[in-house]
Amino acid sequence: MTTLGRLLRKARAGNHRSVLAGIGVPETIVVTSDAFDDGGSMPLKCAGRGVGDNQSPDLRWTGVPDGTAALVLIIEDDDVPLPRPLMHTIAILDPQRDHIDAGALQPTSADIRFLKTPLGRGYSGPRPIPGHGCHHYRFHLFALSSPVPATVETKGQLLHAIRRYATARGTLTGVYERP
Repeated sequence: MTTLGRLLRKARAGNHRSVLAGIGVPETIVVTSDAFDDGGSMPLKCAGRGVGDNQSPDLRWTGVPDGTAALVLIIEDDDVPLPRPLMHTIAILDPQRDHIDAGALQPTSADIRFLKTPLGRGYSGPRPIPGHGCHHYRFHLFALSSPVPATVETKGQLLHAIRRYATARGTLTGVYERP
């Protein structure tokens, strides 16, 4: 696998190809974690199945606008060797929340609604191809002025709601490299 990673080292989606990067709302939400600093290395315990413990990091945020009706958390890998960044996790959160505890992004969490990604439901931690180099994992948090209806079940439907109702956003970036 390391040879494949090295061969694909220059093949990267890039943040500029993210559908989330083009959502033009103020970046007034500040997202932080005790597990890593913005732009810092994510710990092994946060790495995906077969690599680490697949434990979601703790997250905290401030700056959510008054009147927010929903929060949406999307975790993307910008450096995957695909045409667009890969969404690892999509979670719809109660607007009153101001944090997520370590390990809480699990499908069994009663107060978090997950949408399916190509990697499943719930948290899917970093698991880049060995030898591919450093990957950037962006934790995007969006504040929406309208609730996300239960009828929204796909990524496309959710992106439509985000484009229509997002009022603010914040991003925390963690990096992970697999030898």
